[in-house]
Amino acid sequence: MHGSAGTVVAVVDDDEGVRESLRFLLETAGFRVETFASGDQFLATCRRDRACLVVDQNMPQLTGIELLQRLRARGCNLQVALMTGSPSHDLTRRARELGAAMVLEKPLQDDALLQFVCRAAH
Repeated sequence: MHGSAGTVVAVVDDDEGVRESLRFLLETAGFRVETFASGDQFLATCRRDRACLVVDQNMPQLTGIELLQRLRARGCNLQVALMTGSPSHDLTRRARELGAAMVLEKPLQDDALLQFVCRAAH
């Protein structure tokens, strides 16, 4: 499973260790990766050339769901995978209503994340 060198994946998580771990995984698979420590930081640089967004749900200022709501309100249809350490049916339902492609439970399964990114890139 190898990405296109031009495919940009955005990762938003307030945990630097998670951001760097995902960067390593995705770059090793051949993707370009941009990381952001917050949803607000991501929104300030929102570009149309990103293939997808991988975002944590539980962040201090802006949750993953709130970020997804803001993206949709802006008319941005970026493919999104929501990560959470506290999965629930309500969270999954809300994420799907907002068009999230998937909800990934932490700790992440590398294969599930890579499959999502590969589908989004093509």
